[in-house]
Amino acid sequence: MLGSIYALIALGYTMVYGILRIINFAHGDILMVGALTTLSGLNWLEQSAPGLPPLVRLMIALALAMAVCALLAMAVERFAYRRLRNAPRLAPLISGIGVSVLLQTVAMIVWTRNPLMFPQILSMEPIAVTHGSAAHPPAIVTVTGIVTISLALIVMLGLWALVEFTRLGRGMRAVAENPRVASLMGVSPNRIITLTFALGGIFAALAGVMMASNYGNASFSMGFLPGIKAFTAAVLGGIGNIRGAMLGGVLLGIIESLGAGYLGELTHGVFGSNYQDVFAFMVLILVLVFRPAGILGERVAHRA
Repeated sequence: MLGSIYALIALGYTMVYGILRIINFAHGDILMVGALTTLSGLNWLEQSAPGLPPLVRLMIALALAMAVCALLAMAVERFAYRRLRNAPRLAPLISGIGVSVLLQTVAMIVWTRNPLMFPQILSMEPIAVTHGSAAHPPAIVTVTGIVTISLALIVMLGLWALVEFTRLGRGMRAVAENPRVASLMGVSPNRIITLTFALGGIFAALAGVMMASNYGNASFSMGFLPGIKAFTAAVLGGIGNIRGAMLGGVLLGIIESLGAGYLGELTHGVFGSNYQDVFAFMVLILVLVFRPAGILGERVAHRA
């Protein structure tokens, strides 16, 4: 479940990097805006249309959040990155960090700095999938976890099909290969790049709602650490490679969860879930040292 969320966020990083070769460090904070916008939408719908079923309210609020995040991502591209496409690589990196701080500050002003409770629309009751004992508890899942994994898988497969078999996908691949030649062939690089950012914003909003649903709260700072971890997942799988982002996200989630679980068991609870973040950054360091291109290699064009 955790890996599915990381994979959704990593898709935004890898699509932007594949086309522009920049790292959008504001992407994690767009996730935060999506979760908080959904929460505001749910509260408004609960007051204005109390007769609607909770799941319908969630779908309407999520659609609103996706639209808001798509527009926000397009605005970030227009005002923070467009003029820096040919600048030294450090310039868009600093710009992205600045946008990240700006979004967190605005969110803190709008939604307060305190974590807000996110309603549990789907059941969080544990469902045992194996028989257990006192020494070995059963493996459990939740309805929320099943929906999270299933929805993430559908979205990722849909994106892969869009990139491989649609006109927009061909345009994205053409701009990634050579934007100048693509423009001569009738493809608008600005339009393709803007739509790529919008898609990333939509995926970030969905991932934000998944996170908030699973953890039961949302706050102005909730997107920073998952954003960094999703970047790690993109590097692990091969940044610029959509299938690599999917694989890297799932692997990172599994490494974190199993690492924290086994470490806690071996140390009798001294180390445990509080140290799971360490595993993500250990993976990042090891990948950068021993295989910088990632598991599936770096599939970006080598431009002249």
